[in-house]
Order: sequence, then structure tokens, then C-alpha cells
Amino acid sequence: MTDEVRLPLDELGRVLGEPARLRILHELFGGTPLPAGALATRLGLAPSTVSAHLAKLHDAGLITIEQRGRARLASLTDPAVATAVEALLQLSGEAKVNSATTFDRREAMREARSCYDHLAGRAGVFIAELAMERGWIADSAGAWTLPAGEDITGIGEELGLTLEWQRSSRPAVRPCADWTERAPHIAGRLGHSILAAMIDDGWLRRRRDDRALTITARGRERLVALGHTGL
Repeated sequence: MTDEVRLPLDELGRVLGEPARLRILHELFGGTPLPAGALATRLGLAPSTVSAHLAKLHDAGLITIEQRGRARLASLTDPAVATAVEALLQLSGEAKVNSATTFDRREAMREARSCYDHLAGRAGVFIAELAMERGWIADSAGAWTLPAGEDITGIGEELGLTLEWQRSSRPAVRPCADWTERAPHIAGRLGHSILAAMIDDGWLRRRRDDRALTITARGRERLVALGHTGL
């Protein structure tokens, strides 16, 4: 959360105590800004109801709302909010499957999805395991580092991707517990770079109705070549 707005724990608890608001944060967890109308469709709620919940989340500093033309797009404030949402997901169970559509969506989420700005699901955990095997990442009692420093050119070459590196105060790399696979995937600036490159190079394609990512034919070919056997 931003330093400008930090609610006391009891007030934050009241904001998050409404299930619909947690569901909104979950939908925004994909990292793509969404208007109230799209969120209303995904959640099966009235647009006016979603707008009221968005106002509460905005006042709490959990989301930002940006005006783009006639649309007002909501997104998570920063990676700290995404980390908190992921932690809550770790403590929760999955909702019951009550339709073929729900089942298909869940399977797609498990295969590959965006976790704020990095790759999660089976594909994300596979890349993390590959990174450990090849020494791109070192694990010291749960703390991840980049042995080669912030030059990630070699990682990109081994993946067959051009990785763009962002310099910021965010961690270069950190583990993020995957709530469906119960194993870590790659977060931080490296995770962002890998996901962005996979989308740019056509390995993955965003879906309109949820945060699952479609693995394209090219992506499956490349992941299998890297040793992914879970496709």
C-alpha cells in the first residue's frame, strides 16, 4: 500500500470483511486495469454495487482508479497489495465447482495465470524450478537472489526470450507462494520481465474474462523444449 493511506488494522479488516470486495481484489490480481462494468460481469453483481465497493477499496488505499476517456479503470495500488491478496488466498480453500464453465476456468487458472505482474500456475512453478536447476536463482533459507547480479541477459538467452530489465526499489527476485500449486513461482522484477517477454513473444495470450493465460501453440512448443511435462 502507498504511504499516503494506511488504515489501522481494525478499519482495514472492516473494508476486507465484505466478500465482494475480496472478490474484486482477486479479479484485479491479474494486473490488468478493469472498469466496474467488466468486474460486475465477472462477479455477477450490479455495476452500481461494484462501483460502491470500488469507492471503499479506493478510500482504503488498496486500489487506484484512473480515468481513460469515459472509462474509469481500477487496479491494485502496488505489489504490496498483491502480496497481501496472495497470502489470503494461501489461507483459503477453492470454491466448489458447479458447472463445466467453472471447471474449465479453474483448470485454465491452474495451468497458467498472471499473479499481479508475473507468471503463476503450473507454468510459473515450472519456470521457477528450471531457474533453480540451471542456477539462475539461488535459494538461501527461502531468500532468493540472482547469482549473476542484475544482468539477466543469460537467463533470457537460455529461455529464448529478450528480457527487459526494470530498475526500481522492488526486489530483483523473490519467491511467491502459488496458491493452486502450493509451491513458489518467480516474483519481483525478474518475474515481471519473464511474463512480459512471454506475452510479447507470443508464448502466452491474455484472456478477456479472467486472469488465466492461454498458452499458445508456440508457447507449448517452447515450454516442452525447456522440459515442461505438465502440458
